Amino acid sequence: MFRYIGFSWAAADAAQSDLAERLDQALRSHKDWDQAFCTTGLRVYTAGTLHGINDVHALPSNSGVVLGRLFRRRALAPGDQAELTLTEAEAQHIAQSEGRALIDRFWGRYVAFLPASTGEGRVLRDPTGALPCFRMEVQGAAIVLSRLEDLLSLLNIPSPPVNWDAAAAHLLFGRLDGRETTLEGVTQMISGELTSMNGHGSGPLRLWSAADFARRPLMDSSDAARVLRETAVDCVQGWASSYDPFVLRLSGGVDSAILLGCLGLRRTPSKFACLNYHALGTDSDERPYARLAARRAGATLIERSLDDQFRLEEVLNVTRTPLPANYLGGMGTARTDADVAAAHRASAIFTGAGGDQLFFEFRRTWPAADYLKLHGFGLGLLEASLDSARLGKVSFWKAFRLAVTDQAFRGGPANGADRFSTLMRSQAREAAARTAERFSHPSRLDASDLPIGKFHQLGMLISPFEYYNHYLCGASPELVHPLMSQPLLELCLAIPTYVLTQGGRGRALARMAFADYLPVEISTRRSKGGMDMYATAILQRNLPFARELLLDGLLARQGLLDRPRVEAALTDRPSSAATYISEIHACIATEAWLQRMAAPVVRRPA
Repeated sequence: MFRYIGFSWAAADAAQSDLAERLDQALRSHKDWDQAFCTTGLRVYTAGTLHGINDVHALPSNSGVVLGRLFRRRALAPGDQAELTLTEAEAQHIAQSEGRALIDRFWGRYVAFLPASTGEGRVLRDPTGALPCFRMEVQGAAIVLSRLEDLLSLLNIPSPPVNWDAAAAHLLFGRLDGRETTLEGVTQMISGELTSMNGHGSGPLRLWSAADFARRPLMDSSDAARVLRETAVDCVQGWASSYDPFVLRLSGGVDSAILLGCLGLRRTPSKFACLNYHALGTDSDERPYARLAARRAGATLIERSLDDQFRLEEVLNVTRTPLPANYLGGMGTARTDADVAAAHRASAIFTGAGGDQLFFEFRRTWPAADYLKLHGFGLGLLEASLDSARLGKVSFWKAFRLAVTDQAFRGGPANGADRFSTLMRSQAREAAARTAERFSHPSRLDASDLPIGKFHQLGMLISPFEYYNHYLCGASPELVHPLMSQPLLELCLAIPTYVLTQGGRGRALARMAFADYLPVEISTRRSKGGMDMYATAILQRNLPFARELLLDGLLARQGLLDRPRVEAALTDRPSSAATYISEIHACIATEAWLQRMAAPVVRRPA
């Protein structure tokens, strides 16, 4: 499990120097940690580095260090990406450009420490935000890290206090993607920004903006399909060159089938295995589709059932994190993932996460409004309205009327928070809604001029997926989401929504671009597997625990949850009509995190 810690201090300050000495000593004496960078007033340590997967790239003249996985923008051949070593000229340009060369000439999963000429420590997080990056101060010294638990145990210090305004916003909006976290004094570094470690001087320098790419609609459908295909293949093959072997989570849906098709072009199926999960009698049994995709690619398919005996008490063992973790994505699969990966000697699980957002799988009429805002009235609007009617499952005239109404849309911080929050007290919900701007990602605030569909697509693409499994920790294989790669992210932001959905189908462009990669049953399917029935079954089996946790927990005591509503939702037969099952699970995850943060820190042995 790859992690890093960087800390910056003023040598003239006794308290900061003392803290730096304590942390430096703790890291040097611990067998897991290695020093990656050292200069006056700045140290960087890493754990879990692996050549070709998570590297340490030193920049010349001790001018900085890049941590993680880098790929060149324009590799001459797939093999050129396998074990990237920066040339002297490339490293020099990165240092001299203050990180701009990383954004423009490379992509990947990285965090760079780039000290200024004044000696001030600065950090650049890659545009996808694949590696977590948080900042806090201890005794005045600035610390930037990927995993808070490491720092707390190394220094044997208590968890920072909970930021209750942020906790309320988290319940209302979901995972917070702005600078503030749910812990006082802990901030999140924004993807694509060069940020001072000590907080002095001017504000963060934005080197990359999702909104800038979303303002560049410039392709027709034929060009877009070709470029989408080429870009996806390059990104997927780049990640595949890093791991040998690996396991591909093959759900049976379009996105994971596209991944498998991209992999099959240049890699032998023996280099990876496919893993499918199912639960009998639920909406999650996708085995017939997964078998079709695996058979077409000549790949091995491993079939496993979801753990129907999963105990929600396990979520109380969550790692201390600056933002509450959610267990739903790994519920019933995390331990099996680890076992299957270990059996195949694979260090990574590949997933198709991000495809819904990138390729536009939203049952809404927004593309017609986007067309109208960009091109005005004309024959093209009629076609876009017809496509949007099919996509949103409404009449043509309703789609047309909505296009006229929605083309005047102005985005704001709360527009991206399309969340069901029936369990919050109304006063708490209203108070949290007023904090939307405070906890929003800067790109969402900058994107108010975008058409409605593109605005919502951007809002769902700027929040990075979890890198760590906060419930299984070291036993968990690395999660890799190849579709959420910078070149593909930039491209899909720039393709208009009415091109992505041409013909009135979600993922229409992706289906066309990868038609010869996919079994026809998958490329033409309109259904989509889900986890709702499984999540409901797990909740029903764990109702006594859920009731005790939520009815007598910190969220209720703090006045954030409406206790009578929670009690009604947790009857012997919880109904998805009364409240979303995912909302109940999200409240359980948040309550478990709060209780974990209140528990004492246990120092890890060196």
